[in-house]
Amino acid sequence: MSSVTERSLAPVDVARLRDATRAGNIPTLIATLVELTGDSRWLTERYRPSRPRGMDDNRTGGLAPEVRDEICDAVVEAVCRWHTAGSPPRRQMSGDEIAAVLDFTAGESVPHEFSPMMAEIVGGTTEPRVSAETLDTSQLTAVVIGAGVAGMLMSVQLAAAGVEHIVLEKNDEVGGSWWENRYPGAGVDTPSYLYSISSFEHHWSTHFGKRDEVQGYLAAYADEHRLRSRIRFGVEVESAAYDPAVQQWAVRTRDRDGVCETLEARLVISAVGLLNRPKIPALPGMDDFAGRIFHSAQWPTELDEPGALTGKRVAIVGSGASAMQIGPAIVDDVESLTVFQRSPQWIAPNDDYFAPVGDDVHWLMDHVPGYREWYRARLSWIFNDKVHPTLQVDPDWPEATASINAANHGHRGFYLRYLREQLGDREDLIELSTPDYPPFGKRMLLDNGWYSMLRRDNVELIPRAVEKVTQTGVIDADGSARDFDIIVLATGFHSDRFLYPMDVRGRSGRSTVEVWGENDAFAYLGITAPDFPNLFVLTGPNTALGHGGSFISILEYQVRYVADAIALMARERLGALEVRHDVTADYNRAVDEAHARMVWTHPAMTNWYRNDDGRVVAVLPWRIIDYWRMTRSVEPADFVREPIVRLPYRPS
Repeated sequence: MSSVTERSLAPVDVARLRDATRAGNIPTLIATLVELTGDSRWLTERYRPSRPRGMDDNRTGGLAPEVRDEICDAVVEAVCRWHTAGSPPRRQMSGDEIAAVLDFTAGESVPHEFSPMMAEIVGGTTEPRVSAETLDTSQLTAVVIGAGVAGMLMSVQLAAAGVEHIVLEKNDEVGGSWWENRYPGAGVDTPSYLYSISSFEHHWSTHFGKRDEVQGYLAAYADEHRLRSRIRFGVEVESAAYDPAVQQWAVRTRDRDGVCETLEARLVISAVGLLNRPKIPALPGMDDFAGRIFHSAQWPTELDEPGALTGKRVAIVGSGASAMQIGPAIVDDVESLTVFQRSPQWIAPNDDYFAPVGDDVHWLMDHVPGYREWYRARLSWIFNDKVHPTLQVDPDWPEATASINAANHGHRGFYLRYLREQLGDREDLIELSTPDYPPFGKRMLLDNGWYSMLRRDNVELIPRAVEKVTQTGVIDADGSARDFDIIVLATGFHSDRFLYPMDVRGRSGRSTVEVWGENDAFAYLGITAPDFPNLFVLTGPNTALGHGGSFISILEYQVRYVADAIALMARERLGALEVRHDVTADYNRAVDEAHARMVWTHPAMTNWYRNDDGRVVAVLPWRIIDYWRMTRSVEPADFVREPIVRLPYRPS
């Protein structure tokens, strides 16, 4: 694990290179070959990959074996020539050239408007936006709340800018949600080589990283950047209040021993995450249950011991992403598993979910210049914005609940065929597992063995909610009682309560709850809000991803935007930077109007993206390319800018 700039390529091993190319992703090898040679003949019909329809098609490009061999042999020759030339810097390609290569290798059209973003991915441009050598940031201090992915990314940027800061973390280790969510089967539903920090490489063992490896990766990132020296662990923020007279925030904290402290800083950056506070239903009788009952994010360590689940009758309340990962992971160990499902989920097939990434692929990424970056760019197209146009409601579409447009209806047919194939002759399960709302109306899930689990003799699917907990089990909405030894509440998080449970008060003295409402947060770009100067929220309102892609990418865009805001404050020696009310109102009006045309506001279902009033507060309505553009730089005219009134207090 190392940065791109530190990695040195060993002298070429031709035999090893030849073997590795045969295991590589052929469309990615074509892209690498075009970069290495500048030869456009590799973009002719003989070498055109087909649109991938499965794991093997994705790897081979659907090309004949002799064509694949020709491509691999050419890569071997090109890499050998590159080494012979002294391993020069990679050839700089224009955005249009990169877009043309991706258009060809994707097996379908990639709009050229994506070329600037793809050029950034292919080029690996991840330099800090603010440098302590070019700007005087001595008037700035910061408190970062949270040491998950967002908080660590922000700390690295602040350090590069020379901004004195502290990171406060309520847990005992970095990682945020990945540190907390350690239940069996936990992992990502975005490909590992996309769900990763762009500047920090790793040899992922599987195509979809599992929790322990992701947590280890994040811990290694903290080690690489010596972040722990700037983090106070076991410290929770209770409140933050802005004092306009001195242009600073007073942040009140409480540590694990109950000791309180107040820190002052010019900037406060919230990196507490969206899926951070478990939503535990207020079920009557929970305190009376004689067995173990807990939220999925609070999985007891003792249940990881060998045999801890043997002979246990387990209930999972909920059937969303966490439930879908837990169920198949424990079904072999328990006596019985009962899933209480209020609403079925759309589930997509994925042959790569458990597939290992072999040593040959790791070798290619280390020794073939550009392979890693082109591979990530390819994933970025396949899993990012490609599906976004199909999420727009066709006002003339005749279906009331099944789908929202012709393409979406096609998705429904595809997922239904897969569901029926997997459940076979179990008509009862087919009926219970078929959603009555459009695909993508809720978070799409990947099949990790869920359907095959449902067919097991020791598994029961109950299509009802739990109404009450008894001393020995639960009673469902039909009044049926069942006994259990363990109840897992896979009931999600407070995804519509931003900055909860902190009491954050701005210039006016009003809290975020008073300004926004309990469940109706809004912010410009999801990052900053009027009345709260110098407060930046990472993973803020309407920034989660509902249509695909890597949320780490979104965090990198947000951190870059905040770094640009810091650069503006340093250049103009500002003490306060506050986004304008009209700018924020216009932006959020556009957000709501965009969501009104999308599947997530469809009346056929509920989802965790919306608040109780039906407004979407969690997810981004834009394509990732749109948000990438919006967050490229700060527009000074969007903000009220105040000169410094006094030098900052420096937190110790």
